[in-house]
Amino acid sequence: MAETPPRIILASTSPWRIQMLRAAGVGAEGVDPGVDEAPIVHESPAEMAWLRADAKARAVAARFPHAVIVGADQVCWSPATPDAPAMVFHKPKDAANHLEQLLTLAGRRHQLSTAVAVRGNGTLCRYVEHSAVTLRAAPVEELRAYVESGEGRGCAGGYQVEGTGSWLIDRIDGDWFNVVGLPLFGVLSILRTFGATPPFLRASIALARAGRMA
Repeated sequence: MAETPPRIILASTSPWRIQMLRAAGVGAEGVDPGVDEAPIVHESPAEMAWLRADAKARAVAARFPHAVIVGADQVCWSPATPDAPAMVFHKPKDAANHLEQLLTLAGRRHQLSTAVAVRGNGTLCRYVEHSAVTLRAAPVEELRAYVESGEGRGCAGGYQVEGTGSWLIDRIDGDWFNVVGLPLFGVLSILRTFGATPPFLRASIALARAGRMA
């Protein structure tokens, strides 16, 4: 008898993260974890992303104990320089904060650290990916117009690279999927250990199993 593929739940309602998984052939469901991220802080941006990702995964795993849960969180930050301290850029609180963040990031290179926590069958897997993004030194009028468009207000750093925010980008160093919000290659490697398989292999696997049982 063919093994039943695992039920995979993404502890997020992000349409971009769900779309990435489904495009890769992962039939993931999106569930709101109901976790307040704000109180979860750490001096290390990567560790803060991890703690938040795992908090989301744990919250959903408590409701779906027999599923494989994927929790993810991204932190936008810039390391300390001789001219400026290290900074973490959260989702903008309002339009003024949104513009302030973009003005701070414009013309500078910053980091996006995304952590993934995968829970299932009593196992916890951890994965963290880092990418660097440089925004153009765009004039304030352009940044203000972007803020007024409403895009990026729900994103760490205040821009949406997979949308019209791409006009603000000068260059990206690292994994594109990570910049969008989910380091897909690392996630797929982990899901494979939980029994997930790519669509193009499922038919051949089923045939091979049927042949062994004949």
